[in-house]
Amino acid sequence: MKYYIITGESSGDIHAANLVKYLMKQDTSAIVRGWGGKALKSLGVQVVKELNELNFMGLIEVLKHIKQIRNNFKFAYSDIKSFNPDVLILVDFPGFNLKIAKWAKINGYKVFYYISPTIWAWHKSRIKIIKHYVDKMFVILPFEKDFYQNNGVVVEYHGHPILDSLQVYLEKQVDYDEFCYENNLPQKPLIAILPGSREQEIKRLLPIMTAVSVFFDDFHFVIAGISEFNKSIYEKFCSNNVSVLYDKTYDLLKHSYAAIVKSGTSTLETAIFKVPQVVCYKLNNITYLIARLLVRNVKYISLVNLLLNKECVKELIQNNLTVDNLKNELNLILNTNKRKEIIADYENLINLLGNKGASERIAKRMISILNNFEK
Repeated sequence: MKYYIITGESSGDIHAANLVKYLMKQDTSAIVRGWGGKALKSLGVQVVKELNELNFMGLIEVLKHIKQIRNNFKFAYSDIKSFNPDVLILVDFPGFNLKIAKWAKINGYKVFYYISPTIWAWHKSRIKIIKHYVDKMFVILPFEKDFYQNNGVVVEYHGHPILDSLQVYLEKQVDYDEFCYENNLPQKPLIAILPGSREQEIKRLLPIMTAVSVFFDDFHFVIAGISEFNKSIYEKFCSNNVSVLYDKTYDLLKHSYAAIVKSGTSTLETAIFKVPQVVCYKLNNITYLIARLLVRNVKYISLVNLLLNKECVKELIQNNLTVDNLKNELNLILNTNKRKEIIADYENLINLLGNKGASERIAKRMISILNNFEK
């Protein structure tokens, strides 16, 4: 069968690649084309649009790049028609993918949506689009299944694929001293800085995330960089106490004592590595004000706190994200008692995510559903 897959950021690229790996295993004649990054490319997927062409976040950024976004839609329509897939698999990336879903369904394509938009937090009106234009929704958070079922959407939950993505790194045996030596890092406890996978986020968050390093001489801060971006975005913040490692986020987390993390999937990844963290988030002020008006009945923004339904990790959002506040919160998670509390909560979180193997289970279900469609 022919599969067309669209994802718009690095975490989606990784989850998409794990799914594709098992699609190819189950369907040896599979031909896969789509939008993504290194992870999908490594499997031989025909990647026709790179992640760095897609990362526009917030109202102002979208308006600045409106022409390019329109061109992306035109290209998608044309390329999907030319490829003529048996199914379109849309991975998160809702601002783009929900419009693609509508177009695809109207034009007669099967549509699977993998990894739900956070419509349970805001943009609940999008449920109508999903209900009418998505053949099957595959969610990765346990509470999402009930949400969709209560709104009349055909949905399945098979666990969280993040456990599949991280398994090889969790099992990897690399000595801390060896890791520091190989990456030219000093022999100090490491504090990971994860500023996100969108250029706008990185530019907005890194100045604050790195500024706090001057208060912690006994630690070394390491930025988790993405090589697809211009290296100057990161390297201008490097100093004697701040380094950058490219495309080694999981290796870095495995050897980190604490972390400063942009809200998103990376908060969950950090928790699975059992690294105490402070969560940070900052938007353009206009975008933030609009978001506050739209978000309803959600107490937290980090996946860790959302899933546990409690404040396990501190969230510093918008005006609360200052160097002083970050310094104070970082001091707290370097404290033994606070660390023990966070790690105990992480254990409960990991149990909530179900068993590993979600990517394989979802791939099997997708193929089974497609075979039934053909009958």
